[in-house]
Amino acid sequence: MEDFKEDIRNAVNTMRKGGIILYPTDTIWGLGCDATMEEAVQRVFQIKKREESKSMLCLVDAPGRLGNYVDIPDMTWNLLDAASRPMTIIYPNARNIAPSLIAEDGSAGFRLSNDPFCVRLCQTLRHPIVSTSANISGQETARFFAEIDEEIKNSVDYIVRYRQKDRTPAKASSIIKLGINNEIQIIRK
Repeated sequence: MEDFKEDIRNAVNTMRKGGIILYPTDTIWGLGCDATMEEAVQRVFQIKKREESKSMLCLVDAPGRLGNYVDIPDMTWNLLDAASRPMTIIYPNARNIAPSLIAEDGSAGFRLSNDPFCVRLCQTLRHPIVSTSANISGQETARFFAEIDEEIKNSVDYIVRYRQKDRTPAKASSIIKLGINNEIQIIRK
């Protein structure tokens, strides 16, 4: 438990200074930063060697925070209640996050995390946290910490110790895009 608390403290301090962390999420290991800091978000794009046109999602810890960053169509709550695994939803009218996280159509992806580590991380930072797979764009996604490329590990400012030894293969979240008029588009099952 002490490692958990120390990791939270170190990860949050790193992100508050504009740094990048490597951390376990409710799905796969991710690269993260304060989603409101454009320079940090740009560094994540550089680490992943990813085009800016490919969006990254943000994690939040509570439904009440979501409305600070996107418009929430009514059907959102039914979708979240019905989800059997972590679900990322792309919402319309994003705001109050780094501009490069907002798509051309004004949308942005968010996931309400229920993972205890991610929830505490978001609560302590008090901002959404970027969450994108810890791999170079186009390469296989690491299913657990030991599979993460050394280039990624050497590019971040802090690596969380919590759950590094966990070898349970993880999967990315499902992704759904919602429109203002309750249109639904399934991006990834």
